[in-house]
Amino acid sequence: MLITTSNPNAPLSSDITPESVYLERRTLLKSLGYIGTGSLLLPHWANAAIARPYDVAPERTNAPAWLKQKINARQLQANSTGESLTPYDSVTTYNNFYEFGLDKSDPAENAGTLKMEPWKVTVDGLCNKAGIYTLEDILKPHALEDRIYRFRCVEAWSMVVPWLGFSLADLIKRFEPKSDAKYIEFTTLVDKEQMPNQRGGSLDWPYVEGLRLDEAMNPLAIMAVGVYGRSLPPQNGAPLRLITPWKYGFKSIKSIVRIRFTNTQPKTTWAVMAPSEYGFYANVNPAVDHPRWTQSRERRLPASLFNPNWRPTLPFNGYSKEVAALYRNMDLRQYF
Repeated sequence: MLITTSNPNAPLSSDITPESVYLERRTLLKSLGYIGTGSLLLPHWANAAIARPYDVAPERTNAPAWLKQKINARQLQANSTGESLTPYDSVTTYNNFYEFGLDKSDPAENAGTLKMEPWKVTVDGLCNKAGIYTLEDILKPHALEDRIYRFRCVEAWSMVVPWLGFSLADLIKRFEPKSDAKYIEFTTLVDKEQMPNQRGGSLDWPYVEGLRLDEAMNPLAIMAVGVYGRSLPPQNGAPLRLITPWKYGFKSIKSIVRIRFTNTQPKTTWAVMAPSEYGFYANVNPAVDHPRWTQSRERRLPASLFNPNWRPTLPFNGYSKEVAALYRNMDLRQYF
């Protein structure tokens, strides 16, 4: 029997989690003991506000010892969002990282093959300090601090995540961009042995993202090396990833091995593969829908079939005060 509703708050059919994804998550929860006979139960932390994330996160990564020591000396910041943090297990088991698979659970299951030591980053293009840097070279001069940001994915789900990292602007200054550099381009590792899904053609590897240089210099933009007071798990982009909290999550490129300064707009992966769906700027904009679903609202994780946890999407993900001036006089429907 077909039941219709006129409730304006009811989710669109395109917003509903596909049955296959729901069943996969149900299987995972059952294996963890969160599902009882005939009912779906959320774990005890599902609606809890976690005040001290650095006390509750277990170490789940094989990061170098020197990085762990540096993380232990980090600076702590207050939760400026005023919202409950998304639980650690949600942050680390519900991910997009296509190098390890297309389903949200695939990265956590498959990313254990990623080797984080040694790790090198090539810096080139229009800068005075080009070269090949080790991860320790990259991090050594920078103090790490917790940055608690809203994180919004283009598929209409969101989190509040305590990232651990340092200012992208400070890193850029070290490389001394030349006066004609207008953009910064990032590239993810390509290694078919470590990243098994790169053996297929689901994307045109390597994954590439980029920013205008003035965007990259915004104080909100960070290079993250940890989450929840611990080093990044492989599925979250270890050992080095970008975080730009006013943009959709696909801009926050993971496992970076190259940084290039250029005077032309980078040909970013999703903007090339699906230009009608994913623009270069990817600013969170509730007024510009994805062709296949609305962006006017989001499902804050953790969520369930019976508690989808929908909420309105905020312009620039709630960071308008900090970043709106970057796009003054731009048509944000055209430059999406």
